[in-house]
Amino acid sequence: MSLTISHRDTSIGPVLHVAGDLDYEHAPDLRRHLDTLALHEHQCLVVDLSGLEFCDSSGITALLAARRHAHASGADIVLAAVPANTLRVLALVGLDQVFTIRADGADPG
Repeated sequence: MSLTISHRDTSIGPVLHVAGDLDYEHAPDLRRHLDTLALHEHQCLVVDLSGLEFCDSSGITALLAARRHAHASGADIVLAAVPANTLRVLALVGLDQVFTIRADGADPG
């Protein structure tokens, strides 16, 4: 499967909807998208994972890169609608304590 990343702006900051496979082959696509994403201080980047089918360690690393990108801009990051299997992996490695995780992908604003 491929990876689809859609971007929309909201009143609190950008929302990235990530769908498909966030794996070794496709994680660089998310990183490239982040390189072009302008964030400002006090914004919140929401990464909506409701369409995520699969995430491997490369995908987790790309999510960490998103966090670094947000924090370097003085912004925050939220992972929304994280699938159960990905949430389990995040919890196993302690990243559920690093990321703010929201249960739904509802519009933040």
